[in-house]
Amino acid sequence: MVRVLVTGVGGPAGLSLARQLMDQGHWVLGVDMKQVHASAADAVVVVSPANAPGYLWELRGLVAAHGIGLVVPTVSDELMLMAEARDDFAPGAEILIGDPAPVRIANDKYLTMRCLANANVAVPDFALPGDFSSINEAMARLGGSLVVKPRVSRGGRGVQVLERAADGGRNAARVWSALDDSWIVQRFAPGTEYAPVVFRSWHEPEQEDLVVVLEKTELKQGRIGNALSIRRVDTAEAPDVARTAEAASAALGLTGPIDVDVRRRWDGTPVVLEVNARFGANSAYAPQLLETVLRSYALGPLTGRAV
Repeated sequence: MVRVLVTGVGGPAGLSLARQLMDQGHWVLGVDMKQVHASAADAVVVVSPANAPGYLWELRGLVAAHGIGLVVPTVSDELMLMAEARDDFAPGAEILIGDPAPVRIANDKYLTMRCLANANVAVPDFALPGDFSSINEAMARLGGSLVVKPRVSRGGRGVQVLERAADGGRNAARVWSALDDSWIVQRFAPGTEYAPVVFRSWHEPEQEDLVVVLEKTELKQGRIGNALSIRRVDTAEAPDVARTAEAASAALGLTGPIDVDVRRRWDGTPVVLEVNARFGANSAYAPQLLETVLRSYALGPLTGRAV
């Protein structure tokens, strides 16, 4: 049995992971910045937001008080903080997070797109709002309907599709006028959306990466947003999606559990929308992800791997 601290246990990713761990007989301490139902974990504690000065020390205190061996961050806001604190977090405890430099790139969607494009991993056409004089120029250069989203954000917050709709594009122009370069612009990919999960080992660089392809069969906002329903896809059914997710994870140099968003373009080509250096909300559909993580944890310290 492993004693595990899961952050963000009130969110979809944290709650799903906590339940999987408990179902396997592990003891889970769930923490969240908001009050969470006691059934979410074996013990639940309210903590400060990740940007609070004493956040890490709160977690360290809980690790010591509860004999925690493994800390699993699931909240995007804290990933950089946890990556930087990983190597000397607390005696006897390890943080399940990749090296700081890859996590920093994955945490910024614009840097992610630049890194992947440079590595010849397929991504939608992208830019910053400041690269264009107007939304009309952006649509002309990127090729039609656009997706805008914060470069650093949690989940699907802030994501919008801008297009010339029945109002002649007035709403799109209004949204565009409020954007700055803390946002990224991508060409909208209209095809099927996937949420492949990946695991890359710290200990065995020669080990084959785990990739499980999940299809988002219903989205919260219709064409965009978090998944309301998921279908597990046999790798042979979408081998190009699996290859793309694996290539993106390797290009970024990430290790551990990785949550990738992939969508098909108009011509069927899969492109990477973003990459998250953590367990995602849909990991229960790929139970071997947690099993592989725990096997890797049992091998020894979660140190970086040469890519």
